[in-house]
Amino acid sequence: MEQHVDVPVLIVGGGPTGLTLACELARRGVACRLVEKALEPFSGSRGKGLQPRSMEVLEDLGVLDAVLASGALYPLMRAYAGEKVVWEGRMHEPREPMPDVPYPNGWMIPQWRMEEILRTRLAGYGVRVELATELTGFEQDEEGVTATLVHAGRTERVRASYLVGADGGHSFVRKHLGVSFVGETYETDRMLIGDVQADGLDREHWHAWVNPETRTPRVMMCPLPGTNVFQFVAPLAPDAVPELSLSAFQKIFDEGSGRSDVRLHDPSWMSVYRVNIRMVDRYRVGRVFLAGDAAHVHSPEGGQGLNTGIQDAYNLGWKLGQVLAGAPRALLDSYEEERLPIAADVLGLSTKLHQKTVRGEPDAHRRGKETQQLGLHYRDSRLARDERDSRGSIRAGDRAPDAPCHDAAGTPVRLFEAFRGPHFTLLAFGAAHADTVAHINARYGPLVRAHTVVEPGEPTGANTLVDTHRHARTAYDLDGNALVLVRPDGYIGLITHRPSDGSVHEYLRLVAASPIA
Repeated sequence: MEQHVDVPVLIVGGGPTGLTLACELARRGVACRLVEKALEPFSGSRGKGLQPRSMEVLEDLGVLDAVLASGALYPLMRAYAGEKVVWEGRMHEPREPMPDVPYPNGWMIPQWRMEEILRTRLAGYGVRVELATELTGFEQDEEGVTATLVHAGRTERVRASYLVGADGGHSFVRKHLGVSFVGETYETDRMLIGDVQADGLDREHWHAWVNPETRTPRVMMCPLPGTNVFQFVAPLAPDAVPELSLSAFQKIFDEGSGRSDVRLHDPSWMSVYRVNIRMVDRYRVGRVFLAGDAAHVHSPEGGQGLNTGIQDAYNLGWKLGQVLAGAPRALLDSYEEERLPIAADVLGLSTKLHQKTVRGEPDAHRRGKETQQLGLHYRDSRLARDERDSRGSIRAGDRAPDAPCHDAAGTPVRLFEAFRGPHFTLLAFGAAHADTVAHINARYGPLVRAHTVVEPGEPTGANTLVDTHRHARTAYDLDGNALVLVRPDGYIGLITHRPSDGSVHEYLRLVAASPIA
């Protein structure tokens, strides 16, 4: 029997991308449904690394403490020829937190645990992932999308204002839309990957047995933090027939490592991975959007895929929320405009790193700032407005830096704490903007939270942040009075030196719902 259900947003795919989007919408009070055709949650470690920018996103979503408690810094890598250690070092050289970058290091956490944390957060909003629920078709018109879902043999017709395909590299949504997925699948570049326990191997190192001539890996065992499991990875020969069994994994380990004293046991997940390097030519068709692996698939090198998907969702979520609250629909055009170039850049980076690994280059394991995703920007977006005659190193469209401040009572407040939540944030540098701050807060209510950022010793008030050590002004590279409007996703939308708040009002008319007051 068919039922008709109305929901503002239908999300297809219960992985990190879909879960991030659902959390972003739910905290805005936007009703959504999240469907996943799998019978149970993913149980493997396929993606295991979070980049610094994703850590900032997760702090805003309120799950970073759980992520930190469940993960760890990347372990020291140790390469062997047989039992002999031939190299030891780190993929990421640890960096100390800075005032503008509180999370400078990558963080390792198994994907299944990451998804579990996001599901728990989502459940706190009263939303659950609908497992064993498959999207089998959809049609759209000017007013919405009508989707067909099948669960336990029951067919349901769902009417949604918008549909988002976050359903992975084999995306049904993308294929049904007819969107191109341009790139290559390296059929001969395959690997076995799985989660296993191992006796006789320490958990302080990421172990890699390499071919001494080509420097390419034969087998790798990475301890997954918060578990008693290793992630097993071994390249497959081009003509090899993969076998997903413990005995096959053990044989490959024995031959690749030259050791006989390590016993693998209790596998919890096994898979064959083929290197795919593809991306869409469109992120949107009408009222249907693509995000995450449905829009771009990467080599695993550099840990970019999962993180790019999280940020697709973070970018799209606030825009859907604003449009559903009454903002101009043209705001949604900026999703593809901003995320498509990012996907292309990130795909190029992960491909370059993969090719270095295949060639066995000496520094192939090294990861620099380019993988952290802190420098990704939207400077060319229609949503980036920089009205200064002379622009500094930080511009509209850039990630908004963090900085330690304190309030009028002397309580420490980081800028990221001021940003946290679904609102826009206005930073008014200079005491001369006190009236502007009061006016913005009175007119826009919870939509915008405005703060005057002043030097130590200057007058303070209820909405004042004192730039304790001038880290804020330094991070934003500002001289004199300035207004900086930060979007809900932590990117700078507007920078202006104009003395009035007219530019702020003009900008908000384009990207936000009508003022509350």
